[in-house]
Formats: sequence, structure tokens, C-alpha cells
Amino acid sequence: MLIRWLWLNQRLFNKTKRNMDDDRERVNEMRDLGRRLKLNINNRFMNTKSLKLPTVVQEHLVDYKMPINLNYMWNWGFIGGVCLMIQIVTGIFLVMHYVPDVNGAFDSVEHIMREVKMGWLIRYMHANGASMFFIIIYIHMLRGIYYGSYYYPREGVWITGVMIYALMMATAFLGYTLVYGQMSLWGSTVITNMITAIPKWGALMLKWLIGGYTIGDATLKRFFSLHYLIPMIILGMVLIHLAILHIKGSNNPTGLSIVGDEWNKKEKTNFYPKYYIKDGLSLIIVLMLLIAIVSYRPNILGHVDNYIKADMMVTPEHIVPEWYFLPFYAILRSIPSKIGGILGMIGAIILLMILPIMERYRIKRETIENIRGPEWKMGYRIWFWIFVACCLILGWVGGKPVEEPYVMVGRIMTIYYYIYMICLIIRFRWWKK
Repeated sequence: MLIRWLWLNQRLFNKTKRNMDDDRERVNEMRDLGRRLKLNINNRFMNTKSLKLPTVVQEHLVDYKMPINLNYMWNWGFIGGVCLMIQIVTGIFLVMHYVPDVNGAFDSVEHIMREVKMGWLIRYMHANGASMFFIIIYIHMLRGIYYGSYYYPREGVWITGVMIYALMMATAFLGYTLVYGQMSLWGSTVITNMITAIPKWGALMLKWLIGGYTIGDATLKRFFSLHYLIPMIILGMVLIHLAILHIKGSNNPTGLSIVGDEWNKKEKTNFYPKYYIKDGLSLIIVLMLLIAIVSYRPNILGHVDNYIKADMMVTPEHIVPEWYFLPFYAILRSIPSKIGGILGMIGAIILLMILPIMERYRIKRETIENIRGPEWKMGYRIWFWIFVACCLILGWVGGKPVEEPYVMVGRIMTIYYYIYMICLIIRFRWWKK
């Protein structure tokens, strides 16, 4: 039918010998075929009942009710799930050629890059995909803070999301160590040595973790096993995250609770096809950006020292972790005490976890319709964007040497980070204005 319609369309505009009666017949036939084609597409793709999908798929991926006013900031969760699958698939192919020991780790990575067919593409997709994954999750979390996605009744959604983020950080750290370049070795040495700040048992725990006094074969094998295992745990947590979300429902930019049959009819719509199209458009843009980075600037987010094989006898002039750890690394450096810096860094993540738990003025069931989004809170919006700038400055400071004025700037930004998060937890009355 489609081929017939295209053929008639071409014949209509073909300036060969024909009379007006033939033209009218072709136009009428083309219009009739167009109507039948549109009806056929609607019956096959838009009317999902005819597809006879499993009940679970039909309920959660087709007929699931979504607020009708969601903007594109609600697309990042879906894109993050696609990035997770990209990381798992590319990681499986990399595992086939990686050698987890001191003598072979760095060389096996170079072998993948130079000898394995399309190995450079898989490795760069995995490395840059991790950076893209963190960018997407950071935007997703900031959207949740801005629009109050952690409010009742969605505390479980937020807590599982922060747990996924913590597991992501652990997985990224382990993968960064496996490259066994110069910066990987010394960055992992700095991070693992933080365990020695634990009184009495710290040194013993460090030796148990890395399998010796320094990072070696035992460390790489253990980190390799965990790096392969934790993504499967993340995948399970994502399913729990989605299950709780579908039970409690999504929030929306206005902050209004869409409850009741009349609200559901007027203010909600099926997940398919509207949000399939919106999510698909955003996904195409993100994938195009990722492919452009991999193709033209694959090392833009990496460190040049990581192309030098690890050497325990040579210390880099300036040790820095990957960019997505830099804000927390800046908090760690901003506090003079070793144990204080570690507690400050861990506390920055714990504050995210307890954001919905420690609400002083908890929203109750009978007043949930009175919630309003940030459009009604000018002061809140101003402080939020200062907080975003604070996080960016912390990331910039984390990549600089430990000297003035970077140390002082890092301390000021650390103080603001904690003040902002504590204000969110306590939820002062003036904060709502």
C-alpha cells in the first residue's frame, strides 16, 4: 500500500504525456490510499490493544498514566537507563580482552585500542559513556531537587535514586583503577588510603581491601570482580526505583498533586505514544552528542597521565580523580583534618539520602494538594541556582592544585553546600515564599 501510494505520488508530478482525466483519477486514488494508509498505521502502532502485549508491559509501558504537563526535564531518567545498558554491553565486550594483573592490565587496554577490530570504539564508548551517564544523572538529580521530587509520597523513589548514584560512584572508581595508568594508580592509592583514617582498624581494613600494602595483582582482581558485579546490582536497583515510581506516580512542574478520577481524565495521559516520542527525541540528541565526542574528541574528559603505564616509583605532580568526583574531592581537600575531610565528603552524600526523611514540616496526605512548584517560590529559585553554581565551582576547584586561592574558594563553597542542604532538610517557613 505504501509503495503504491509513493508510486502514484511520483506519477502525479511526472511531466510526461497524460490528460487531465487521468490526473484526477490518480489524485483521487492517491487520497484514498493515503486515508487507508493512515488508518492502517493508527490500527497497528497507535492502537496497542491490537498488539496483544503482556499485561505487565501494557500497564507499565503503554497505558501507564503520566501528568500531561511534563517538560523535557523528565526525560533524563529514561536516557540514564539507556546509558546504563550501553555501559553494560560495552563492558561485556571489553572483559573479553582485559587482563586483570599488574603486568598485563595497561597493555591489554592498549591491545584493545590498537589490535582488536573496532576496539577503540568500544573502549571510548565505555569511557565517555560513563561521563555522559554521570552528566545525565546529575541533571536528573538537580531536577528532582528543584521540583521537590523527594516530597511525600515519593521518598522511596528519591532514596533508591541516591543509592543508585552511590553505586555508580563505586563502579566508576573501580573501573578507573582497572586502566592501571599513572593517574589511575595514584588516584586509587589516595582514595583507598582514606580507610586508614578509621581508628585502630583502618590499616588492617586497607590491607584486607587491596590484598597487600600497595595496589597490586590482588587489588586489580578484586576490583575487576566488583566492577563486573555492581552494575548488575545497579540494574536491580533501577527496577526497584521504577516499581516505586509507578506505584507512587510522577510529580509535575506545578507541584500540584493530580488525584481523583476527574483529575486523571483531564490532567493525565497514557505513557504511549506522547512520551515515547519526547523520550526518543531527547535520546537521539544525546546519542548524537556522545558519538560526536567519541569520534572527534574522545579524550576531552580524560587525563593525559593515564596514557602512561603505572609506576610506583614516580608520583604525578598533581593527583586528580575523574571529573565527576571533583566536587567531593574539593570538599575533602577543603577541611584540614584528614578524618574531617573524609566525614565532610561522605556527609555531602548522606545529606542527599536523608533529604526526604528528615523533613521538619512533613507534607501530610490531607494537604498534599496545596504543594506548589518553584514557579511560586522566587527565593527558592535564586538559592537553587546559586547552589548549582556552587557545585560547578567545587568541581573546578577540585581540579586545581592545593594552594591559595583555591583552598579558600573550596571552603566557602563547601560551607554553602552544607547550608543549602540543611535548609532543604529543615525547610524553614521563609524558604516556601
